[in-house]
Amino acid sequence: MLPEIKLYSLSTCHHCAAAKQYFDDHAIAYDCVYVDRQYAEDRNNIMDVLRTINPSLSFPTIVVGDVVVAGFILEKVEDALQKYAD
Repeated sequence: MLPEIKLYSLSTCHHCAAAKQYFDDHAIAYDCVYVDRQYAEDRNNIMDVLRTINPSLSFPTIVVGDVVVAGFILEKVEDALQKYAD
């Protein structure tokens, strides 16, 4: 069973859109957080989380369980998903 998947994204990022499309095409449930659509304290809190899990602050940042993938690197995303497939 897959763990919670969180996608930290920017609304204008084509790599983020590709990650969303991948999850949608494969019917994989995920929670998408558009960082650029957050304001004030919410945005600050999200940025604090991102600095902790992905210090380079690259987008998208994809979290699959305890695996963090910085950028939409298909092989790494699929490896993270496979880790929880059994």
